[in-house]
Amino acid sequence: MKKHIYLISGLGADERVFQNLDLEGFDVTFLKWIVPNPDETIENYATRLLEKITHKKPILIGLSFGGIMAVEIAKQIETEKVILVSSAKNKNEIPLLYRRSGALGLHKFISLQSLKKTGSFTYRQLGVSSVTDKKIMTAMFSDTNSVFFKWAIDKIVKWENITEVQNIFHIHGSSDKILPYKYVKCDVTIDGGEHLMILTRAQEVGAEIRKYINS
Repeated sequence: MKKHIYLISGLGADERVFQNLDLEGFDVTFLKWIVPNPDETIENYATRLLEKITHKKPILIGLSFGGIMAVEIAKQIETEKVILVSSAKNKNEIPLLYRRSGALGLHKFISLQSLKKTGSFTYRQLGVSSVTDKKIMTAMFSDTNSVFFKWAIDKIVKWENITEVQNIFHIHGSSDKILPYKYVKCDVTIDGGEHLMILTRAQEVGAEIRKYINS
């Protein structure tokens, strides 16, 4: 019987970010973001999102904000395994600068247009360099629902989770600029890996994912 995997993308991303990931042999479902309700908590959002999970003890793979959401879902249901890529397990793995911004509400003064705008700076921050990967990233940012985008940023900088989910496996890149490596305690380090390494270095990341799932 095939194992059931649910993929959860990052902020500004969708299923296209996983397109280079080889998960042949598994039953894979991509969890699409839903539009958050006004002032919705991250816990309640996770409850609504997990309504789309139809298998018992699923395997969750979350990228960046998707990893944060995978943690919140795993706090509510029993999972077989939770795999985080370029993400954070608790609030202490979120950079202090982000958390201070959240505490002071400074992130609310950044325009949504500037956040969704892509260019050389954004490409460098995310670690994409090829023309193909830049086009994919730009398209995903453009297609992301603006209400969700703004809501998710607020939840990231204000995330208060300190619960440790026991079956978490964390893969992180040593050159991640969005969630710097020095703040996280991961299980596997991808040397030189950047924030979108699940797209740009999918073979290496995928090998670690399959190894853990089959362990």
